[in-house]
Amino acid sequence: MDLKKSIIKHKGTLTKIGLVVAIIVAFVITLQEPVNSNYIDRWISAIIKTVIISVVAIVMGFVIGVVVGLGRISHNFLINGAATVYVEILRGVPLLIQIFFMYFALAIYVPSINDAAIAATLALGLNSGAYQAEIIRGGIQSIPRGQLEAARSSGMSYFQSMRHVILPQGFRLIIPPMTNEYVTVIKDSSLAYAIGAMEITWLSTKIITIDFDPLTTYIFVALIYFTLTTFTSNIMRVVERRFRIPGYMGAE
Repeated sequence: MDLKKSIIKHKGTLTKIGLVVAIIVAFVITLQEPVNSNYIDRWISAIIKTVIISVVAIVMGFVIGVVVGLGRISHNFLINGAATVYVEILRGVPLLIQIFFMYFALAIYVPSINDAAIAATLALGLNSGAYQAEIIRGGIQSIPRGQLEAARSSGMSYFQSMRHVILPQGFRLIIPPMTNEYVTVIKDSSLAYAIGAMEITWLSTKIITIDFDPLTTYIFVALIYFTLTTFTSNIMRVVERRFRIPGYMGAE
């Protein structure tokens, strides 16, 4: 009975996943290109590379976002100023330019980031960190100030109040906008092809030069990204329901 209720409750999610799987299976069966025995290993490697770049960039961006987000609400002029400059620059410069800067300019002085995948991951992580910082700042500031004052009056320090009272609530409230940011990072990972990182988009351009069939290749690439982003959205939706704050709307 519980299984039946669970299936009914998540039927929308299951339907979406089933639809995506059905489309991909049908595409693989009916088309000889681009998903044939000659390319399947390359596609798998490219998908894995895309996932690794995206996940590492997301985690890196979250760590940066927490630090910079706290800096954005700091009353210290230098800390607040540095955090603000970071956010404004990283959000104001096109991501592709940041990737080029990381790979072609900064790599001259830091040879360890001369690898295209590493350079793209760092650029994505730094860029996402600026956006996640603003999301985290908004989540913190959405918590009534009285809660911070109550925590301080109970004997907690500022950092203890943030750690035990404000941040746990703020993180729960920012799950929906964080989901959008994570999906954006996955899609933006396609820009890594511009510096030769061997991810999905890079592989598709190489296959097109061999098969001269851009339509089916790009359809397949679109399906891959759609699957990755849909999977991420559904996972985050489950997390949102699990950690929602009673009394707040949004995680139905």
